[in-house]
Amino acid sequence: MDIERVNDTTIKFFITYKDIEDRGFDRDEIWYNRERGEELFFEMMNEASDRDEFELDGPLWIQVHALDKGLEIVVTRGQVTDGNVKLEIPVSQDKETRDENMVDLMTGHSSEEDLDITDQLELVIGFADFEDVISLSHNFFIDDLENELYHFEGRYYLHVLFNDEQYNEDEQDDMLSQMLEYGYESDLSIYRMQEYGKEIMPEFALKNLRKHFPKK
Repeated sequence: MDIERVNDTTIKFFITYKDIEDRGFDRDEIWYNRERGEELFFEMMNEASDRDEFELDGPLWIQVHALDKGLEIVVTRGQVTDGNVKLEIPVSQDKETRDENMVDLMTGHSSEEDLDITDQLELVIGFADFEDVISLSHNFFIDDLENELYHFEGRYYLHVLFNDEQYNEDEQDDMLSQMLEYGYESDLSIYRMQEYGKEIMPEFALKNLRKHFPKK
């Protein structure tokens, strides 16, 4: 693993997929298994702290670029002053890499509030049969809910985003209960489906399914 200090608050890693596997991690599980992904991240950060004295305290902004031979990870530490978080985030010029951002992975501060970032509940719902997805579409009428449909390893999966500013916790629980009457909550990540699955409907899948598959 290569470690490069960009500036006082930013450090960059490059780790090959072979190095990831040599450390006992599967290259796929770090995307869909949150605990294993965090375990790898903290292992890398501890090495950076030992080698370069990069402190782990405070909110962190993490950019993960998936490259052909491995991962490039840029970590920026926020500066907290009077309860406000200041981040100087390097902007990547490589438009071909996938860029996944996680805010405030390990902190006692609420960077979502400080940075005015919208909080969202995100989950994947699996279905045993395509007919179950169609049945859900004819019994669920909240059409402004973000959702997209994928096919992966013989099953269909609905990726759903709940916006906390639009729906409160009780409303989200009610919508989730309705959807789980037709499917089940899956541990699959959206990253795995995007990379290995097939996108069936990219947006507002339930609304479009209802339109294209009329109720019999």
